[in-house]
Amino acid sequence: MISSNDVRPGTTLLLEGAVWVVVEFLHVKPGKGAAFVRTKLKNVETGQTLEKTFRAGEKLERAQVQSREMQYLYAMEENYYFMDTQSYEQTFVTEDIIGNGKFYLKENDTVVIQFYNGRAISLDLPTYADLVVTETDPGIKGDTASGGSKPAKLETGVIVQVPLFVQNGDKIRVDTRTNEYLSRV
Repeated sequence: MISSNDVRPGTTLLLEGAVWVVVEFLHVKPGKGAAFVRTKLKNVETGQTLEKTFRAGEKLERAQVQSREMQYLYAMEENYYFMDTQSYEQTFVTEDIIGNGKFYLKENDTVVIQFYNGRAISLDLPTYADLVVTETDPGIKGDTASGGSKPAKLETGVIVQVPLFVQNGDKIRVDTRTNEYLSRV
Protein backbone atom coordinates (compact mmCIF):
# COMPACT_ATOMS: atom_id res chain seq x y z
CA MET A 1 0.00 0.00 0.00
CA ILE A 2 1.09 3.55 -0.69
CA SER A 3 -0.18 6.86 0.66
CA SER A 4 -1.72 9.29 -1.84
CA ASN A 5 0.79 11.85 -0.51
CA ASP A 6 3.65 9.73 -1.92
CA VAL A 7 2.25 9.52 -5.47
CA ARG A 8 4.66 10.80 -8.14
CA PRO A 9 4.72 10.63 -11.96
CA GLY A 10 5.63 7.09 -13.00
CA THR A 11 4.09 5.45 -9.90
CA THR A 12 2.01 2.39 -10.83
CA LEU A 13 -1.28 1.83 -9.02
CA LEU A 14 -3.82 -0.99 -8.99
CA LEU A 15 -7.32 0.51 -9.26
CA GLU A 16 -10.51 -1.39 -10.07
CA GLY A 17 -8.51 -4.45 -11.18
CA ALA A 18 -6.41 -2.55 -13.74
CA VAL A 19 -2.86 -1.19 -13.69
CA TRP A 20 -2.61 2.60 -13.97
CA VAL A 21 0.48 4.79 -14.15
CA VAL A 22 0.49 8.34 -12.75
CA VAL A 23 1.18 10.84 -15.53
CA GLU A 24 0.65 14.05 -13.55
CA PHE A 25 -0.20 14.89 -9.96
CA LEU A 26 -0.97 18.01 -7.97
CA HIS A 27 -1.12 18.19 -4.18
CA VAL A 28 -3.79 20.77 -3.27
CA LYS A 29 -4.27 22.33 0.15
CA PRO A 30 -7.29 24.61 -0.06
CA GLY A 31 -7.73 27.37 2.52
CA LYS A 32 -10.88 25.72 3.75
CA GLY A 33 -11.34 21.96 3.96
CA ALA A 34 -9.07 18.95 3.75
CA ALA A 35 -6.07 18.59 1.43
CA PHE A 36 -6.33 16.32 -1.60
CA VAL A 37 -4.24 14.97 -4.46
CA ARG A 38 -5.46 15.49 -8.04
CA THR A 39 -3.96 12.98 -10.48
CA LYS A 40 -4.02 12.16 -14.17
CA LEU A 41 -3.74 8.40 -14.67
CA LYS A 42 -3.12 6.29 -17.77
CA ASN A 43 -4.22 2.68 -18.09
CA VAL A 44 -1.12 0.78 -19.22
CA GLU A 45 -3.11 -1.87 -21.06
CA THR A 46 -5.71 0.21 -22.92
CA GLY A 47 -4.05 3.65 -23.01
CA GLN A 48 -7.19 5.25 -21.54
CA THR A 49 -6.57 8.38 -19.44
CA LEU A 50 -8.50 9.29 -16.32
CA GLU A 51 -8.43 12.20 -13.90
CA LYS A 52 -8.98 11.10 -10.32
CA THR A 53 -8.87 12.90 -6.99
CA PHE A 54 -7.76 11.22 -3.76
CA ARG A 55 -7.99 12.47 -0.17
CA ALA A 56 -4.63 13.34 1.37
CA GLY A 57 -3.22 10.31 3.17
CA GLU A 58 -5.63 7.86 1.49
CA LYS A 59 -4.13 4.39 1.11
CA LEU A 60 -3.79 3.12 -2.47
CA GLU A 61 -2.70 -0.28 -3.73
CA ARG A 62 0.60 -0.14 -5.58
CA ALA A 63 0.99 -2.45 -8.60
CA GLN A 64 4.14 -4.57 -8.36
CA VAL A 65 5.75 -3.96 -11.74
CA GLN A 66 9.13 -5.45 -12.64
CA SER A 67 11.39 -3.52 -15.02
CA ARG A 68 13.89 -5.48 -17.08
CA GLU A 69 16.53 -4.27 -19.49
CA MET A 70 16.07 -6.07 -22.79
CA GLN A 71 17.72 -6.08 -26.21
CA TYR A 72 15.60 -5.78 -29.37
CA LEU A 73 16.15 -8.74 -31.70
CA TYR A 74 13.64 -8.69 -34.58
CA ALA A 75 10.00 -8.18 -35.59
CA MET A 76 7.71 -10.81 -37.06
CA GLU A 77 4.18 -9.83 -38.09
CA GLU A 78 2.76 -7.79 -35.17
CA ASN A 79 5.17 -9.14 -32.53
CA TYR A 80 8.52 -7.62 -31.54
CA TYR A 81 11.01 -10.02 -29.97
CA PHE A 82 13.38 -9.05 -27.16
CA MET A 83 16.06 -10.83 -25.14
CA ASP A 84 16.70 -10.27 -21.43
CA THR A 85 20.30 -9.04 -21.11
CA GLN A 86 20.76 -10.91 -17.80
CA SER A 87 19.10 -14.30 -18.33
CA TYR A 88 19.11 -14.43 -22.17
CA GLU A 89 15.42 -15.36 -21.99
CA GLN A 90 13.41 -14.24 -25.03
CA THR A 91 9.96 -12.67 -24.98
CA PHE A 92 7.76 -10.77 -27.37
CA VAL A 93 5.81 -7.54 -27.12
CA THR A 94 2.81 -6.79 -29.31
CA GLU A 95 2.61 -3.77 -31.59
CA ASP A 96 -0.22 -2.16 -29.58
CA ILE A 97 2.07 -1.96 -26.51
CA ILE A 98 4.99 -0.49 -28.47
CA GLY A 99 2.89 2.02 -30.43
CA ASN A 100 4.97 4.59 -32.32
CA GLY A 101 8.09 3.29 -30.58
CA LYS A 102 8.37 0.76 -33.42
CA PHE A 103 9.75 3.55 -35.60
CA TYR A 104 12.72 4.03 -33.25
CA LEU A 105 13.71 0.41 -32.68
CA LYS A 106 16.80 -0.92 -34.46
CA GLU A 107 18.24 -4.39 -34.01
CA ASN A 108 20.41 -4.71 -30.86
CA ASP A 109 18.97 -1.54 -29.25
CA THR A 110 18.48 -1.81 -25.49
CA VAL A 111 15.16 -0.77 -23.92
CA VAL A 112 13.44 -1.18 -20.54
CA ILE A 113 10.24 -3.24 -20.50
CA GLN A 114 7.82 -3.29 -17.57
CA PHE A 115 6.11 -6.57 -16.66
CA TYR A 116 3.03 -7.12 -14.50
CA ASN A 117 2.17 -10.71 -13.55
CA GLY A 118 4.69 -11.98 -16.12
CA ARG A 119 3.11 -10.03 -19.00
CA ALA A 120 4.72 -7.06 -20.76
CA ILE A 121 2.62 -3.93 -20.18
CA SER A 122 4.84 -1.06 -21.37
CA LEU A 123 8.14 -0.20 -22.99
CA ASP A 124 10.48 2.72 -22.25
CA LEU A 125 12.52 3.90 -25.22
CA PRO A 126 15.65 6.01 -24.94
CA THR A 127 14.89 9.75 -25.07
CA TYR A 128 16.47 10.10 -28.49
CA ALA A 129 17.45 7.88 -31.41
CA ASP A 130 20.24 8.33 -33.98
CA LEU A 131 18.90 7.36 -37.41
CA VAL A 132 20.09 7.69 -41.02
CA VAL A 133 18.11 9.74 -43.56
CA THR A 134 17.20 7.46 -46.47
CA GLU A 135 14.98 9.73 -48.51
CA THR A 136 14.59 13.52 -48.66
CA ASP A 137 14.44 16.27 -51.24
CA PRO A 138 17.79 17.89 -52.10
CA GLY A 139 18.63 21.18 -50.44
CA ILE A 140 18.93 24.42 -52.38
CA LYS A 141 22.00 26.65 -52.32
CA GLY A 142 21.67 29.19 -49.53
CA ASP A 143 19.72 26.92 -47.20
CA THR A 144 20.52 27.70 -43.58
CA ALA A 145 19.78 26.19 -40.20
CA SER A 146 16.92 28.65 -39.61
CA GLY A 147 15.55 28.65 -43.15
CA GLY A 148 12.64 26.21 -42.90
CA SER A 149 12.08 22.49 -42.97
CA LYS A 150 11.27 19.57 -45.24
CA PRO A 151 10.09 15.97 -44.69
CA ALA A 152 12.70 13.22 -44.49
CA LYS A 153 12.19 9.45 -44.37
CA LEU A 154 14.52 7.69 -41.94
CA GLU A 155 15.91 4.14 -41.98
CA THR A 156 13.08 2.78 -39.81
CA GLY A 157 10.35 4.27 -42.02
CA VAL A 158 9.36 7.22 -39.82
CA ILE A 159 8.97 10.63 -41.49
CA VAL A 160 10.39 13.64 -39.61
CA GLN A 161 10.54 17.34 -40.45
CA VAL A 162 14.23 18.32 -40.82
CA PRO A 163 16.07 21.55 -41.71
CA LEU A 164 16.69 22.18 -45.42
CA PHE A 165 20.45 21.46 -45.17
CA VAL A 166 19.94 17.78 -44.18
CA GLN A 167 20.76 15.40 -47.08
CA ASN A 168 20.32 11.70 -47.88
CA GLY A 169 22.79 9.60 -45.89
CA ASP A 170 23.07 12.10 -43.00
CA LYS A 171 22.73 10.64 -39.49
CA ILE A 172 20.39 12.70 -37.36
CA ARG A 173 19.19 12.64 -33.75
CA VAL A 174 15.41 12.50 -33.22
CA ASP A 175 13.44 12.96 -29.99
CA THR A 176 11.45 9.72 -29.58
CA ARG A 177 8.75 11.38 -27.43
CA THR A 178 7.86 14.22 -29.82
CA ASN A 179 9.13 12.91 -33.19
CA GLU A 180 11.20 16.09 -33.66
CA TYR A 181 14.62 16.61 -35.24
CA LEU A 182 17.27 17.55 -32.65
CA SER A 183 20.62 17.70 -34.49
CA ARG A 184 22.98 16.03 -36.93
CA VAL A 185 25.27 13.40 -35.43
